[in-house]
Amino acid sequence: MLIQVCLYFYCKFLWRCLKFVMRKLTGRCELQRICYNTKPGASRTMKIETSLRDSKSKLLQTSVSVHPDAIEKTIDDIMELKKINPDINPQLGISLQACLLQIVGYRNLIADVEKLRREPYDSDNPQHEEMLLKLWKFLKPNTPLESRISKQWCEIGFQGDDPKTDFRGMGLLGLYNLQYFAERDSTAAQQVLSDSLHPKCRYSFAIVGINITDLAYNLLVSGALKTHFYNIAPEAPTLSHFQQTFCYLMHEFHKFWIEEDPMDIMEFNRVREKFRKRIIKQLQNPDMALCPHFAASEGLINM
Repeated sequence: MLIQVCLYFYCKFLWRCLKFVMRKLTGRCELQRICYNTKPGASRTMKIETSLRDSKSKLLQTSVSVHPDAIEKTIDDIMELKKINPDINPQLGISLQACLLQIVGYRNLIADVEKLRREPYDSDNPQHEEMLLKLWKFLKPNTPLESRISKQWCEIGFQGDDPKTDFRGMGLLGLYNLQYFAERDSTAAQQVLSDSLHPKCRYSFAIVGINITDLAYNLLVSGALKTHFYNIAPEAPTLSHFQQTFCYLMHEFHKFWIEEDPMDIMEFNRVREKFRKRIIKQLQNPDMALCPHFAASEGLINM
């Protein structure tokens, strides 16, 4: 243990020495070198994030968690601290601002998603009930729901006659995602639902949707989705970006399930884990964008 601690501090000391030498040789600080030598997107933003977080300066360490409204002032403070003239280096401020918007936005997105996950479904809340009924309407537009408590809910993959009990694990987040998929990509959602009822495929659409919500949530919280979001969101990633990612994961898991051709639903956990590992492997590529058809990467400015 002592050897590991000594080795850690030794490597840290060497790294700081190297940074000092590089600054003397190039005349640029580490932030400048990253912004000028790395293309915009996840590669640049993740390097900037690591540099700020590991800095010995308190200002740089806390810059990754400032309020979005304070980003411009924070960048001015960083430029002053690093003795960088913004008139001579105008692109640096613009590049840093783009990176910080993504970094701070990702942290705020986690907070927004966590808030929804922690909010339980409340059948006495008219907004919750309206969302649930809309989910039925989007998935089964030609089949009226006979009553709020009904075995019909099993037709779209809930386990009983009242879906509220199935939302316990993911709270409102599961419902938000399912409704988003059913409303924004209704043709695909209805097709996936139809396929899920086929004897060859057979799984519970809504329950799988809540389970894939759990997968998306864990990918977000672990930081695995940074690669994807930093490549598709030119500024701060939002809840819509997260929901679009959920739609993509639903599409891909459905195809993966069919390809795996499991014997029955009892193999769900095995297939899900194999799918999770495949997604994580894809996200290890710094150029990865899981769903480029949702991408805003064309809006990335090459700074």
